[in-house]
Amino acid sequence: MQKNPRTTQFEFVALMASLMSVVALAIDALLPALDIIGISIGTVEIVDNQLLITMIFLGLGFGPLVFGPLSDSLGRKPVVYMGFALFILASFICINSTSLEMMVAGRILQGIGLSAPRTMSIAIIRDMYSGDHMARIMSFVTVVFILVPVVAPALGKFVLDYYNWHGIFYIQILISILVSWWFWKRQPETLSIQNKKRFSKKGFIGEFKELIKYKRTIGFTVIAGFITGSFMVYLSSSQQIFQNQYDLKEEFPFIFAGLAISIGSAVFLNGILVIKYGMEKLITIALVSFFVVSATYIALFYNTPNPDVRILFLFFALQFFSIGFLFGNLRAMAMEPVGHIAGIAAAITGFISTIMAVPISIFIGRFISETALPLFIGFSICAALSIGLLIYLKSDEKPTTVTP
Repeated sequence: MQKNPRTTQFEFVALMASLMSVVALAIDALLPALDIIGISIGTVEIVDNQLLITMIFLGLGFGPLVFGPLSDSLGRKPVVYMGFALFILASFICINSTSLEMMVAGRILQGIGLSAPRTMSIAIIRDMYSGDHMARIMSFVTVVFILVPVVAPALGKFVLDYYNWHGIFYIQILISILVSWWFWKRQPETLSIQNKKRFSKKGFIGEFKELIKYKRTIGFTVIAGFITGSFMVYLSSSQQIFQNQYDLKEEFPFIFAGLAISIGSAVFLNGILVIKYGMEKLITIALVSFFVVSATYIALFYNTPNPDVRILFLFFALQFFSIGFLFGNLRAMAMEPVGHIAGIAAAITGFISTIMAVPISIFIGRFISETALPLFIGFSICAALSIGLLIYLKSDEKPTTVTP
């Protein structure tokens, strides 16, 4: 483990969480404004508004393919600055958008830009930690990161009530500048000299070929893709479900915050439990729980109208409590064998999981018009596929033999 000479562990966790949190702010603060933005840019179908959420993930998937290899050559810090600069430029494109196509282009560019601080935070953590300790740090980073989805929709609604939807993007720009300044002042470069690599097409292909040899890295990345995809359906359709299906426009930010707290509490517990029980055991329990909860909802409410909102909230809370044990652990398990190529590994694993997640989210999201049932069907299918892959990974493990 490389020791950080300047920041305490507390500040390090807060700083890494802040790098990730701009991503959450760019997504969640926009949720209360989707309908208004849709009217402003002339969307025809209400489900098209979901693209303002899902398309930023497309950028988050493709961006690391450039920023990951660059970071293994130039270092982690310069790449973070490049990403924030692109994000600010893309934010101004969104502010001046007059059509769905222009707004989608701006959101994709925002995602590409934010993929740099998001990917670099994971690479920096891997530079400094490994094993269950890395998972523990990832959990605490995610706990701080979860605070943003708790407050972001309320912040977006506040700006919407007292200004307009453009103000949400201006706040994102301001916060990204502040986080960039903090990162510049307080975070040393973590890429060691021995791990520095020359940026080249040949080197990228060589490291990609090396990465795909690690079955567990690819396996846990694919599981992360299924889970992220199912969760993205909720992110992109939650405003439609609670505001349109339940007519809870004023209450939506508080409902969203409550469900974010459910994830945060699980992530916090994960940071405590992962050292005792290990990542793989917690992943197994969480995936089974994720499947059981969604299957129970389907059994109870198949071909019926939406249940009382309190019942829906309970099922969402149980689902997201399970997810809280998955996000950090899945990324940590995927990154564990590839610390020597952490930059490109974080890039490619992030690309694979996100590129899986976007079409999953768009496909399932098209069915969410009258009820929330398709969301839970998507949860159960993604969970079942993930459990099957986890069983395969476990069966493929070679038993350790002790030589006398």
